[in-house]
Amino acid sequence: MPTMNALLQIPDSKLAKEATEILRTYATSLIYNHSLRVYLFAAEQGREKKLHFDPELLYISAAFHDLGLVKEFSSADERFEVDGANAARRFLASHGIPEEQVQTAWEAIALHTTPGVTQYMRPEVALLYTGVGLDVLGEGFEGFPTELREEIVAQYPREDFKAGIVQAFFGGFAHKPGTTFGTVKADVCERFIPGYRSPNFCDLIAASLFPDSRSS
Repeated sequence: MPTMNALLQIPDSKLAKEATEILRTYATSLIYNHSLRVYLFAAEQGREKKLHFDPELLYISAAFHDLGLVKEFSSADERFEVDGANAARRFLASHGIPEEQVQTAWEAIALHTTPGVTQYMRPEVALLYTGVGLDVLGEGFEGFPTELREEIVAQYPREDFKAGIVQAFFGGFAHKPGTTFGTVKADVCERFIPGYRSPNFCDLIAASLFPDSRSS
């Protein structure tokens, strides 16, 4: 059984340290602490499930997963998840990481807010989703080891996190609310943009330019 100190360690390879420095430089303390909690939660979930995952790749995915909310990484017209995934792709590719690993990190970040899919994908993809789900929504809270959870939160505090993360989400895509269509983040736009309503899928079908023929 790993010691508590071992369970609280983050990868310390040169690549991981560079990812940490990028996160520390551009992210707020709220996003920084959240990202490291996500990694530690996800890594423990992986150990508990006896999954074979790459800790370094999972860590880098966690470090980049919300950087799409930061203006330096935010595009004008992509989902914030895709912006973060693209930033991770550039970072990993610039260090000569094999394409399969790059793609795994991209998928993990791009899908980290998409329910019902990631559990069927590579372990790093599945674990990033569950780590985020635990930290943001409390999914799996009661099943996670209490002492370890408390140590993680003590090391990377949740200072006004519930309100703060919602504001961070909104700040990251307030300029492009249309990119949240079909995702849970549309709820954030509807909450904070007066009069905003996400497009309705049924209305979009009805508005298609294809004419319907009548059945005989």
